[in-house]
Amino acid sequence: MKNIYNQMPQFISTIILGTLLSVFISLTGHAQTRLSDLVELENMQRKELIGYGLVTGLDRTGDRSMGNRGAAFTVQSVANMLENFGITVDSERLRTRNVAAVMVTASITPYHAPGSEIDVTVSSLGDARSLQGGVLLQTPLIDPDNQEVFVKAQGPLVVGGITAELPGARVSQNQTLTATIPGGGIVEQNEEVDLNTEVPLGLVLRDPNFSNARNIVEVINEAFDEELASIHHSGLVRVAWPEAFRERGTMNVFTSIILDQKIEVETPARVVINERTGTIVAGGEVIIDEAMISHGNIQLRTQVNPYISQPPAFSQGETTILNVPEAELREDLAQTFTLEPETTVQQLAASLNSLGLSPRDIISIFQALDRSGTLRAKLIVM
Repeated sequence: MKNIYNQMPQFISTIILGTLLSVFISLTGHAQTRLSDLVELENMQRKELIGYGLVTGLDRTGDRSMGNRGAAFTVQSVANMLENFGITVDSERLRTRNVAAVMVTASITPYHAPGSEIDVTVSSLGDARSLQGGVLLQTPLIDPDNQEVFVKAQGPLVVGGITAELPGARVSQNQTLTATIPGGGIVEQNEEVDLNTEVPLGLVLRDPNFSNARNIVEVINEAFDEELASIHHSGLVRVAWPEAFRERGTMNVFTSIILDQKIEVETPARVVINERTGTIVAGGEVIIDEAMISHGNIQLRTQVNPYISQPPAFSQGETTILNVPEAELREDLAQTFTLEPETTVQQLAASLNSLGLSPRDIISIFQALDRSGTLRAKLIVM
């Protein structure tokens, strides 16, 4: 029997040659997707972390510190923080409109080594009006299950909206109470990744699909010319460890080879709607059955008109100004059109654009098509 270690270089070379051949075939045939973009390794899921912190540097848009509606925990947090720096301040005299209490969240995988940078999300906890221009002070992020600190976050916030305010007037665009800090979290510690040859390598599909799982099994078994992979269910494929890849170093090589394999992906038709921003994303495979669409617009306008009541002459009465409310309801004519069978999303978009409908109107139409059963796609509302 030949030595396994003598066979290993030749075996690895064969796998690499097969991988290059599959890449060449994919360039000349249908577009393919790498397994690393489709699956996660079993028991290597992300760990969700959370922490409580303070954002400073706000332009009087932070938490209120006075009155019954003020955020008392913000004042107490600022007082405790100053106490750590040797400064004792009466919390009742603190004014914290430039400070906001926030919750900080992030997620890490077992492959984030200490020193890695990760993105963190910051969201307001009190009654702040905006986090624009703020800086997050150092905040430990813990695992709620064991209270251990895995990440420390700090840095300037990136807010996806904007707010402008004057006395008596305020305008805002998108959310300003949620922000991100790209690379703002530094990993302090993490759990050790432990691969076990006694347990098959599990590939968890991000979107469970029996067809994609079958394609994964066929590609892996063909690449190694051995029945290593099998379908556990639509969301999980298990791969046995070959004899040549049972050392710790070679196990990582085997895993990388597996994740570099490519398959033709069967993607389900989907329509994704974000009602907060009015965004609609529909894939090219979305088909709409025959349907009649009628969309109208109702506008309700209310106003208050001043009315001056003048008393008769010599009656010694007083002139009184009254406010008379007025309401007006107007309904536009409904806009109607018919969709032919097997209408594509591009054709529907052209029809809707010709009517000059707003994103909100189009969202309502997609929701109605889904309820009527004529939308051959999964509707996802964010």
